[in-house]
This record gives sequence, structure tokens and C-alpha cells, in this order.
Amino acid sequence: MSPPVPSRPWHAEIGATLRLAGPLAAANVLQMMVYAIDVVFVARLGAEPLAAASLSTALFGLIAWCFSGLTGAVAPLIAAELGSRRHAVRQIRRSVRMALWLALACAGVGMAICAQGERLMLLTGQDPRIAARAGSFLAVLMLSLPLMIAANVLRTFVSAMGRPYFATAITALSIGVNAAGNYVFVFGHFGAPALGLRGSAVSTAITALLTLLAYVAAIRGDRRLRRYHLFGRLWRPEWQRLGDLLRIGLPIAATILAEAGLFSGAAFLMGRIGEAQLAGHTVALQVAAFCFQVPFGIGQAATIRVGYHFGAGDRAGVARAGWVALATGAGFMALTASAMVLIPHPLVALYVDIADPANAAMIGFATQFMLVAAAFQLFDGIQAVAAGVLRGLQDTRVPMLIALFAYWVPGAAASIGLGLFTPLAGLGVWLGLLISLAIVAGLLLWRWSRRERLGLVTPNDRP
Repeated sequence: MSPPVPSRPWHAEIGATLRLAGPLAAANVLQMMVYAIDVVFVARLGAEPLAAASLSTALFGLIAWCFSGLTGAVAPLIAAELGSRRHAVRQIRRSVRMALWLALACAGVGMAICAQGERLMLLTGQDPRIAARAGSFLAVLMLSLPLMIAANVLRTFVSAMGRPYFATAITALSIGVNAAGNYVFVFGHFGAPALGLRGSAVSTAITALLTLLAYVAAIRGDRRLRRYHLFGRLWRPEWQRLGDLLRIGLPIAATILAEAGLFSGAAFLMGRIGEAQLAGHTVALQVAAFCFQVPFGIGQAATIRVGYHFGAGDRAGVARAGWVALATGAGFMALTASAMVLIPHPLVALYVDIADPANAAMIGFATQFMLVAAAFQLFDGIQAVAAGVLRGLQDTRVPMLIALFAYWVPGAAASIGLGLFTPLAGLGVWLGLLISLAIVAGLLLWRWSRRERLGLVTPNDRP
């Protein structure tokens, strides 16, 4: 991909953003389907294995998400190099190499945490039988962590290099691999042992390995990507590049922890309020999470598009790329918000049987929460894309502070206060989530709009 041209018109920027964001958003949606397959197969084993798997994947998913965010800091570095130099082969190879180093280091930390899975479950007051099952499940599942994080680095590379459809195709392939792996190892088909819950973890590890190999094959098979020789001299350190990755990536990981911590805590608050409200919360949040994958993909694309112009020192290009991404994300989320208001029952029906009287209370709460989620959607989409455009400027430290404040001061206070100490109950918890997202979105937009005054726009004048 050639560096951006300063006179690039708006319609061309819109096209470039959509061509990048579309495949990335599709890959994000498909990735959710990969995870859903595990739930489908494990649920057939019974309530106890499903509870153990749910707890395990909550911990594992948070670890994988945080470290993928950290190593994903290679995206703005690659984009800036492409923007500043037409043939930045050496610089990009060094950045990706250090991101792979960081992926292995992060995986080591994550695996050490997973190895203490049973102990962590017991510390949170879980049933000892479920904790034991969760620990056994994590002992196998953790083997996929280095593969997943390394694959994410390669996914970031191919996307930044203008090949985002590789991510879509490979993720689609992983759905079939994971489904086949679960079928074989959970229930013992085709002569394989019936491993039950551990079989699902084996399937995940195999899927992660094949996903990583697929990215390697795609890079080696593409003439343009092959010339970067990513896998040559992997042993050579580039300490300055590693420092840049940590400078940009650690705040991203902390931001993810701040947001995920509040949303995980919301589930515990709902559990204290009532079982039906917790179930309704889970369904409504699943609908919102599914819709969120599109602005999340737009935010990923925005990091790359803004990063190209940032590296070229093209202030007008930075502005165009950022505003196009923000308008696209807000427009899509306005559509999903309208759907939540106008057709909540069909959306809930995607997850539960709305004709079953036993689900009546849960469905009532889910549809009630989705009215709040309509506004929630708009702010969530804006903050995701705004974070992406600021990451394109390699600005992550202040956005991290904004997230820590908004999620854990007004957000947590409102969720706890309104949820536990007012008649709003579960609705109050959702209002607290809405407040936090609105504050994050507003402050990130304010920072983006003042990027010139804050000196964020070019590599030379950014503090």
C-alpha cells in the first residue's frame, strides 16, 4: 500500500476505511462464533462442566484480550512507517519481530496465571468441584495462549499491509476447525478418546495452532508480504522498538482491564440482585457485544488509516481519516440502537426461547435493559472508534487515564448506588454502565477534536 496522498478526497478516504474495516469487522463477528461453538458443545455435557468452562474462559479471555491489545500496538507503528517511507521493509520487520517477542513474553505471564486457575477460583468463592474442573480445563487451554497472541500479531500485520481479508478468511476457517475438534475430542468420535470438557480445550489449542500456521502460510504465499521476510533473524533484539511497543501497548492493556473489570463486576452485581435479572443482563449484553464487533473493527481500521497519515505528517489526512471512521461507527451504532428499540423481542429470540413461560421474567428484564443498551450502543461505538483514532496518533496514555477514571469512579459508583440502593435494581446497573461509556466517549472525542492544540498530530511535535 502506497503512502497516503495529502490531497486525497473525502470519498476516497471513506472507501479506503470501509475496505479495511469491513473484513476486520467480519473477522471479529466470526471470532465470536468460534467461541460460541465451544459453548454449544460443552453445554451438552451438563450444567457443572458449562459453569467450569464459563469461569475459565472469562479469565482466559481477559488475559488473551489484554495481551492482544498490548501486542496490537504494532499496528500504529507499522502504519506510521508506511506513511513516512514507501519501502519501510526493514523498519516494519523489526517492529513485527519485537511484537512476536512480546507475544511470547506475555504468553508466559498469562500461562503462569492460568496455572493457578483452581486456586483463583477458590479465592473468589466458587464451588470446589467447579474450581477443580476449571483448573483442569485451564491447564490445557493455556497451551493455546502463545499461539493466539502470536497469531494476533500476524493478523495485525496483514491488516495494516492492506490484506484484511486474510483475517476474515482464516477466522472463517477456524470455525470449521473448532467445530470438528470439539466433535472429535469432547465426545470421542473417529476413534479419539472422549475427553469431555478437556476435549474442548484441546480443540481450542489445535484451532489456535492451525490459525497461526494459516497466517504464516498466507504471508509466505503473498508476493508483497513475502518480501518483508518477517521470520528471518527472529533472534535479533531491537530494544528501541520493544520500548515503543510497551509505551503504546501497556496503556491499551490497562484500558481493556478497566473496561472489562467494570463489565465483569456488573455481572456480580446482577447476581446479588436476582437470578432473572442476571440472566436478562447476560442476554442483553450478548446482543450488545455482537453489535459492538463492527465499530471495534472500524476502530482497528481507524488506527491504521490515521497512522498512515500520521507517519506522513499529513494533518489534513489525519483529520479526514479520523472523522470518517467516527461518522461510520456512529452511523452503524445508530442503526443497531434503533433495532434494539423497535424489535427487541426478535433479538432476544436469537439467544433464548421466548415462547417458553419459564423464560418470561428473564425476557422482560432483557428487553428492559436493551432500551438502555440503545443509548449504550451509540456511546460504546463512539468510544471504541475514538480510542482507535487516537491510537493511530500513538496516543494511549491519556486515554487510559480517561478510561480508568470514567469506568471506576462515576461508572462503578453509579452502578453500585443505583443497582443496590434504589428501586431501579438491574436497570440502575445498566444506567451506571451507560454513564461511564458516555463520559469516556465525550472525553475521547474532546481530546481528538483538540489534537492540534495538544500537539498530537505529527511524529515530530507530539510530546
